[in-house]
Amino acid sequence: MSDRLTTGITVLDRELGGGIPAGSIVALLADPASQSELFLYELTAVRGTLYLTTVRSDQAVEDAISRTRTRVGSPTVRDVGAEAPLDAANKLVRDLPEGANLIVDVVDVLEAADPVRYRAFLNGLQTHMVNTGGLAVLHGMKGDAPTNRRYTEHMADVVFDLRTAVDGAEIENRLAVPKFRGGRAPEETIKLRLSEQVAVDTSRDIA
Repeated sequence: MSDRLTTGITVLDRELGGGIPAGSIVALLADPASQSELFLYELTAVRGTLYLTTVRSDQAVEDAISRTRTRVGSPTVRDVGAEAPLDAANKLVRDLPEGANLIVDVVDVLEAADPVRYRAFLNGLQTHMVNTGGLAVLHGMKGDAPTNRRYTEHMADVVFDLRTAVDGAEIENRLAVPKFRGGRAPEETIKLRLSEQVAVDTSRDIA
């Protein structure tokens, strides 16, 4: 599908040539101690969103979204991290309406499933997103990632690799887009400011 969907972050859409192709799966990979959740929260403002949480409770996610100072929507939040998380996620995905967002935060819990079942989930998700013209974002933590992470990265149409580092007295965030099916991936990393919202850092680096 050629239609582009906004990420909710204007400057990022511009870097991506107008947004992300409808029907895509996006893998957002980031350190656990980062501001990566701002990407998820801002995405809820642009269209109806089903937010599946696997680690935090649904109430904790709702509280965090209500406290954030950036523009957000009113997502439907469901906790699928208890028993049989993959089955619970599968059932909810099948009921996603046309043009909706799906957020899985974090996907690590689903990735811990049997590889055959997890691949089946990803294939089913991909088919459903293409058929409905929606957008799925799978938020994965870097570090000791589950073995099935490779399947997440392979099946994803777009991979966002958020790199957070402490550089002297500053915290530096850079976004790499190493994979972009159906579009042109930026050749350079994008320097971001992640405080109360996601913004591109336009300050010049001094060698």
